[in-house]
Amino acid sequence: MKQITSVVLTIFLINSIIGCNPSNTTSNTNTDSQEVSVVEKTKESPSQAKTYQPTSAFKKYWYSGAAEITSYDLRQARYGEIREGKAVLIFVTEDFLPKVQVKANQRSGNTIPVLKLNATKNFNTGIYPYSIMQSTFYPIQNNQHAIKVSSSIQEWCGQVYAQLNTRDQFEVTSHSYFEGEADQKFSLDTNVLENELWTKIRIAPNSLPEGTLQVIPSLAYTRLKHKQIKAYEATATITRKDSVSIYTLDYPELKRTLAISYSTQFPHTIEGWTETIISGFGNNATTLTSTATKLKRIKSPYWTKNSNKDEYLRNELELQ
Repeated sequence: MKQITSVVLTIFLINSIIGCNPSNTTSNTNTDSQEVSVVEKTKESPSQAKTYQPTSAFKKYWYSGAAEITSYDLRQARYGEIREGKAVLIFVTEDFLPKVQVKANQRSGNTIPVLKLNATKNFNTGIYPYSIMQSTFYPIQNNQHAIKVSSSIQEWCGQVYAQLNTRDQFEVTSHSYFEGEADQKFSLDTNVLENELWTKIRIAPNSLPEGTLQVIPSLAYTRLKHKQIKAYEATATITRKDSVSIYTLDYPELKRTLAISYSTQFPHTIEGWTETIISGFGNNATTLTSTATKLKRIKSPYWTKNSNKDEYLRNELELQ
């Protein structure tokens, strides 16, 4: 009995230590700072038919055992007015179990490497606060859709949650306190996901889709605007410049335009974004543009920085 208890305790301690540690088992000693994308044909996804092979620069940046955390000054359109707030993008590599679609505790023959993005927004509307978080798990091979996307929104009226899992089709689950939305489960044909484009920028921006596309808007947008989760026609364009390039999605039916600014050179950091929508209802509806402007960026194993003494990092990110 003592031996059994000891084994159970050991397993528990291992799982506790693992926590939300990212994938950092890939070592790289090459200090080459140049990124040269190497691609090869794959039959897995006709719509995204090239497989990205991580370069030495990619491995050095993303497999260092730390996440990239960037804070932004947020001006968010809501209810026909611009609200002040903060946004944060957290990018980190992880080992992922594609079958059950969760983070793996350790690398194995059943896992694949993903680039995870946790994107948060916090702002107030009058007396009550909004908290929005979206998570995207995108294969580093860049040859298929995001394996999983989730979105949660909390404010004093209630909360909503949506999740999309990629299997033979997109399988969508949505929960809401709004009448007419409530609890839903349905499937969609696979199309470009707006949520996955942010991670695609970080891996291989030259592979971003351009032209007239069918795109499923971000889950947070569809919930905030009470739009059906489905693909909408969008025009995608890239404005390439030496330092900062801009990827733009224009949705005519939604009267919405999203423009993401990112560094042209590796590691293709997200420098900010704008989103133009019709905000408000009835006579108060007006066209407004939300903006996010970079404040600070750090690399940190944040999952180990959970002591009171680590709160200085929030000051460093200008989040206090």
